Amino acid sequence: MTIRVLIADDQALVRDGFGMILDAQEDIEVVAEAEDGARAVDLARELRPDVVLMDIRMPGVDGIEATR
Repeated sequence: MTIRVLIADDQALVRDGFGMILDAQEDIEVVAEAEDGARAVDLARELRPDVVLMDIRMPGVDGIEATR
């Protein structure tokens, strides 16, 4: 079984770093990346990932509000 992950962080370098680490695992697939909470919510609704790795401090809709 593959674990499908969505990464949400406002810093591209952080998203890229987590993506590289997670993609190196055989049983994990990064299905999308979001630059803010609003985009993360949209992608989560569309793609239905198993896990969302969410930064809590992002401009606009932060990770806490997006998780609600």
